[in-house]
Amino acid sequence: MRILVVGKGGREHALVRALAESPGSPELFCFPGSDAIFELAKPVEADGLESLVAWMKGNAIDLCVAGEESYLVKGEGLANLCEKNGIPCWGPPKQSAQLEASKEFAKEFLVRNQIPTARATATNSLEEAVAAIAGEYPTVLKFDGLAAGKGVAVCPDKASAMDFLDEIFTQRRFGEGRVLVEQCLTGPEVSIFAAIIDDRYLIFTPARDYKRANDGDLGPNTGGMGAVASRQLISAELLAQIEKEIVQPTVDGLRKEGLPYRGFLYFGLMLTPTGPQVIEYNCRFGDPECQAVMPLVQGDLAAFCLAGAKGELDESLVSFSDGWSVCVILASAGYPESSRNGDRISGLEGVSTARVYHSGTKRTSDGAWETNGGRVLAIVSGGDSRMDAVTKAHAAADGVQFDGLQRRRDVGILNF
Repeated sequence: MRILVVGKGGREHALVRALAESPGSPELFCFPGSDAIFELAKPVEADGLESLVAWMKGNAIDLCVAGEESYLVKGEGLANLCEKNGIPCWGPPKQSAQLEASKEFAKEFLVRNQIPTARATATNSLEEAVAAIAGEYPTVLKFDGLAAGKGVAVCPDKASAMDFLDEIFTQRRFGEGRVLVEQCLTGPEVSIFAAIIDDRYLIFTPARDYKRANDGDLGPNTGGMGAVASRQLISAELLAQIEKEIVQPTVDGLRKEGLPYRGFLYFGLMLTPTGPQVIEYNCRFGDPECQAVMPLVQGDLAAFCLAGAKGELDESLVSFSDGWSVCVILASAGYPESSRNGDRISGLEGVSTARVYHSGTKRTSDGAWETNGGRVLAIVSGGDSRMDAVTKAHAAADGVQFDGLQRRRDVGILNF
């Protein structure tokens, strides 16, 4: 089997490694990829979406796996072009990927299908947004578009709300787009991942990520500073409730509204005092949750995704460990506002009890690794108990160093 994975970060490194460990030993390719990924997968000569799909067709690719969300909605859409060229794609077409690409589209879908979610108002200007907030703080502001996980702000007061709205409407940090002003929900968060294949689905291991930059859930929002995953993270009763009230109605809604879906769908949920509610959808695996979940997946992920892309849900191909997995992110100086490249990384050769996924690194001319992005590395360990996994992950992370390194030391500990 010949598989191409689209993306370049830590999530894609985890996906590539999980696919490489499938029993059939598939031949792997990646675009645009990274130096670390290219130790497991071959690079692809392409300069954009159209040339990528042409390369896949010319090189007899059996399966395309969408890791990064942007390609799903770029141009005609990755999955759309794959379908046009007869290439099975594990990832939804452009029209369905609007669940992630447009916060407003997602909110309207949730309301139409009576899926629990916070009330919200769409606004076109800073003035409209201020009027919609109406002095109610804390409030949640969401840019209506893709923003690499940084388009959402939980604003405790007017000053923080005005700062974010200035970034959106005045500085145009993420380009043109509206803003959803949303009710601020309270409670612990949980991430649910489902492999959706038309009208059927399989729920993978639940996870919880750590969005804030600093210990104690303080500091600015990030793309994620760590994650914990386990079937034990939530009770079987709560998972059944989530399936009944959120997952099944989402799958039914996609079918009812003519939105084809074959791929992973992420449900970002808040466990409020009145029950679970949807914060957001992502049309792919989360990052860094993917790095925490993938080591718990057993079986033949490659065959599972290929069958799914062809319309068959074969649950016998995968199973899930009952243990725990903890992912600790090491970020570069300046993150999340900026990042610093070129800081040499030491200690990786000493990591023997954890998996290391590269999010933002590159090889130097002498074969060493250096920083090349905001989030640099994900250090992931598993254990039969949460604290066993926590202890091993943080101990492994202690052995890796680079100038300006930032990390949280409460991943897997806080919120339990």
